[in-house]
Amino acid sequence: MRVKAEIRQSGARAFIEDLATRGRHHFTSREARQALQASSNATAKALARLIEHGHLASPERGFYVVVPPEYRSLGCLPAEQFVPALMGIHGFPYYAGLLSAAQFHGAAHHRPQQFQVMLTKNRRPIACGKVRVAFVARKRVEEVPVVHLNTPRGPIRVSTPEATAVDLVGYVDHAGGLDQVATVLGELAERIDPDRLPIAAATAPLPWAQRLGYLLELVGAASEATALKRYVREMARDFAPLVSAGPRGGTRSVDWKLLVNAAVEVDT
Repeated sequence: MRVKAEIRQSGARAFIEDLATRGRHHFTSREARQALQASSNATAKALARLIEHGHLASPERGFYVVVPPEYRSLGCLPAEQFVPALMGIHGFPYYAGLLSAAQFHGAAHHRPQQFQVMLTKNRRPIACGKVRVAFVARKRVEEVPVVHLNTPRGPIRVSTPEATAVDLVGYVDHAGGLDQVATVLGELAERIDPDRLPIAAATAPLPWAQRLGYLLELVGAASEATALKRYVREMARDFAPLVSAGPRGGTRSVDWKLLVNAAVEVDT
């Protein structure tokens, strides 16, 4: 029995080494069973030993990633290097969004503690070594403008700077609060194409555009908000609150049809 286990272990190592030489760093338990020609239980045990030695990680049951030496201390591949493969296996439309997207675009004032992925519905978070992935439900995911950015393990879908800005004001609680959102928008503004902002805004509720325009002007990016202002003037009929759960009182921004019911402090 011990000899057979050692043979399986040797075969498992050869399997992942072969994958890596072919530039692939992920596989499923089914693929491993077929390659090792072993039972589910025997395959799981062989892979578990490789996980114990830091050669493999399993972000999700039945899904494995090969961990090269430079990421052994992390205990997993970085999220951006395996999320596209995992989403592809499930057939989920997705994109990296919010603070993770802002970081891709050079606007991460504070490094996000979780890699944030937008999906059509909520999903349990992933913990893999020191890597954390959070999933956020977003309507009309497939309509949101994205760019494909390269990683060492292939491309990943990331919301454009404009779509990232829209999402940040729509998911304030996932982005560290209103003050942090305003701070990140100040850094993101230089990447925003004003003419593309209304296109991104059209994939989201109208109050998001109203809040975003006000915040962009607040952080000194009025020029980036010019086309968005025209969009709001054409579309908005009612005043929306800056903070939906905030007090009803406050000043009114006529340009953005916004009830400013909260003070915003930008971290410089």
